[in-house]
Amino acid sequence: MRMTKQTFITAFALFSLFFGAGNLILPPFLGYNAGSSWWLVLLGFIVSAVVIPILAIYGHARLQGTMLDFAKKVSPLFALLYGVIVYAISIALPAPRTASVTYEMAIQPYFDISSLTLSSLYFILVLVFVLNRSKMMDIVGKYLTPAILIILAIVIGVGLFGEYEPMRASIFDNTITSGILEGYQTFDAIGGVVVGGVIVISLGFKNSTPTENKRIITQGGIIAGLGLLFIYGGLIYLGALRSGGAEVTDRTALLSMLSVDTLGAVGSRVLAVLVSLACFTTAVGIVTGTSDFVKGIFNNSQLAYNITAVLGCVLGVVMGQLDVMSIIAVAVPALMFIYPITIVLIILNSLPDKWTTVLVFRSVVIATILFSAPDFWASLGFSEQMKGIQEFIPLGTVSLGWLLPAVITLIAVNVFTLSRKRTT
Repeated sequence: MRMTKQTFITAFALFSLFFGAGNLILPPFLGYNAGSSWWLVLLGFIVSAVVIPILAIYGHARLQGTMLDFAKKVSPLFALLYGVIVYAISIALPAPRTASVTYEMAIQPYFDISSLTLSSLYFILVLVFVLNRSKMMDIVGKYLTPAILIILAIVIGVGLFGEYEPMRASIFDNTITSGILEGYQTFDAIGGVVVGGVIVISLGFKNSTPTENKRIITQGGIIAGLGLLFIYGGLIYLGALRSGGAEVTDRTALLSMLSVDTLGAVGSRVLAVLVSLACFTTAVGIVTGTSDFVKGIFNNSQLAYNITAVLGCVLGVVMGQLDVMSIIAVAVPALMFIYPITIVLIILNSLPDKWTTVLVFRSVVIATILFSAPDFWASLGFSEQMKGIQEFIPLGTVSLGWLLPAVITLIAVNVFTLSRKRTT
């Protein structure tokens, strides 16, 4: 398998665009709560935060298009509505969360600067990168990602040789499922369909052929996925090692403890740099992807791209005034609604065309929407009303009631289609 310099730049860019606020603060706390069962929670987390996002990149490599192409087999109107919802969620929740995490962990402990001031400066810099997007991928891939990886590798490597109390038992009723659902909060499946388009368009600026683009994106996605696997595994294990010690109830506090444990007094400052880099690159990817989407809707209007970039950064400043936990709480219902649809679209776009006809796309998406509805309404506060329905649906009690119906529908529609062909 031939690897080029551009492949590694793309892989580093993908890793950096994926690896943001949630990817830093969620895994250690997940491992802390899983304790000795950390490897089970890692398996679940890998499914939703590594495998599915990398399949999204592969889907983009096959399509060589935009978000609209991702859902077009359902219908053009559905594709448009889906794209609008995904980008609205992305620009309103994970992008501002990067500013909130940066402020709480990298700025507030050291500088007497208000959240509003930090968010304003932060998103002005994001805007500069977004408006110069032809150079963005090289800058992110060549410089920012290596810095992130080096810092993380040091933290994890040193942390493995520390002295800790014995791990406690997992607090989760279903450890693997808890890992899957916590992976939702990384927004990486959504990130895959968002930044995948950014990478496709960015490679287009380099005059690569579609075949070359597909190879670069696919190989880059695999390398980025291996990087994410290594980092998530290390952070979850470090959190599990800390589970036998003092009680910790805050995600960001645990991450700060781990950095001090591994790097001593300088650890908090190293963490501040790491948080800033990881959050910034993700914010750039989200705003760029959203601007690309709107640009495509308005006949490739550069003005539409620029206006969306400015408005997205303004929204980031406004929403960035919320603290991290508030943004995570707001995100749960949105994720329960859009994540199942996103996952099935990613899988369908990764399968061979003969298994994913228009009828298959429509049937699987409809089944997913219907059977994920109870989880969505429960997350809005109607858990008692939805309890009976969730208990009736297989895996409904662990918020995965849509999974089996989607798989069964995929198989059933393909069998039906094949049987019709044989009888005609």
